[in-house]
Amino acid sequence: MTSSATATTSLGVLQEVFGYDAFRGEQAEIIEQVVGGGDAVVLMPTGGGKSLCYQIPALLRDGTGVVVSPLIALMADQVAALEAVGIRAAYLNSTLEPYEAQEVERQLLAGDIDLLYMAPERLILSRTVELLKRAPIALFAIDEAHCVSQWGHDFRPDYLKLPDYQRQFGIAQVLLLTATATPKVIADMREKFAITEADVVTTITTSPTPVVHGAWLAAGSHVNAM
Repeated sequence: MTSSATATTSLGVLQEVFGYDAFRGEQAEIIEQVVGGGDAVVLMPTGGGKSLCYQIPALLRDGTGVVVSPLIALMADQVAALEAVGIRAAYLNSTLEPYEAQEVERQLLAGDIDLLYMAPERLILSRTVELLKRAPIALFAIDEAHCVSQWGHDFRPDYLKLPDYQRQFGIAQVLLLTATATPKVIADMREKFAITEADVVTTITTSPTPVVHGAWLAAGSHVNAM
């Protein structure tokens, strides 16, 4: 929970911290699922509010939400926007000077960061691996998660290591987020992170080739088709 927020519910955080009156679309169902400790594979169009699906749970759970994203150019702006509403956010990527990275690491271990954005390449460093083993992590959110699939159009080899890192760091909860993926890619994503088909509920009708948009949640939650 941020030092400036007093809300203890997802709707309270949405209103008090982010300044919105109500959730959009499937956000509420996804967030409640994650706050309750469930995994999720979230497919939502760009601009649909995917970020709130991990930001709010990270604020309501103990520890830091670690967000893996290949979009290094956007991290500074994302962190600045979160800091503007009182959220303790930071990023670790190749744009930081060594002393800046060391300060972020210190804050993480001290429990002074709510959300930490990180490029997947950063996880190659043994220093980062050891850091995350020691840090209290609330959840592991992977943006552009379709990059983990060799069947995807944006496959990135660095993403293949993320499931191993999740287990290595002892992170029980994972969110996979993307704006676009085929059913084959979705199945590959779930398999790699042990989110089995039996543990996923969806109302989306798919075929083997089209791109899928929507939201998939772990068992115990249900969303409407978009």
